[in-house]
Amino acid sequence: MRLNALWEYANPVKFMALSGKILPVATVLAMISLLAGLFWGFFLTPDDYKQGSTVKIIFLHVPAATLAINIWIMMLVTSLIWLIRRHHVSALAARAAAPIGMTMTLISLFTGAIWGSPMWGTYWAWDPRLTSFLILFVFYLGYIALWEAIEDNDTAADLTSILCMVGSVFALLSRYAVNFWNQGLHQGASITVANGTQVDKNVHPDYLYPLALSGIGFVLLFVALVLMRTRTLIRMRRAEALMAREVHS
Repeated sequence: MRLNALWEYANPVKFMALSGKILPVATVLAMISLLAGLFWGFFLTPDDYKQGSTVKIIFLHVPAATLAINIWIMMLVTSLIWLIRRHHVSALAARAAAPIGMTMTLISLFTGAIWGSPMWGTYWAWDPRLTSFLILFVFYLGYIALWEAIEDNDTAADLTSILCMVGSVFALLSRYAVNFWNQGLHQGASITVANGTQVDKNVHPDYLYPLALSGIGFVLLFVALVLMRTRTLIRMRRAEALMAREVHS
């Protein structure tokens, strides 16, 4: 019963009603947590004894990089739902998420370059994780371009879903590249999960708590933006359908 109730929100009318209630709450919470987390991280935390103030880039880099990967995985799930169940809302949600994921990937590449210059002595290195992230960015661009290039919406949804499945390989590589290639420059995960409990090994509490708050803000910002964009795409579909009816009548 619960799964059937969940599928009901694939109906555009019910989705619009539910998302209309969630959107303002998510927007307000996103702004509060994001501004508080970034202010705390950039202005109230001490400089690192090795990296100095450069370490504070993690309050942007880590949440953006985490979202860049997980947004693509979210797109994969919604694309599979489209291919299996043919729910238009799921296809539109994947389409709505793509520009957000592309922006997060760009932020993570840019902030990583800023951090890498003083730490590695170069803005860019062909490190496995950096390279897979760059390829993931290209896949985001290709996904968005493919949607725009095909006029038939269902055909576009089918082809972009296939592209999303292929690109998921690089999303996973971006997440686990450090584990696959130990010789990479990029450090391993600072926060790990073991037995269902979060284990912090490399992040001092002075940085961990504002980082967590910034991460929550980024997630809520994504929720608000993807709901807003999905609602816009649904309205555009309705407008196109009305225009088509007028032309045929």
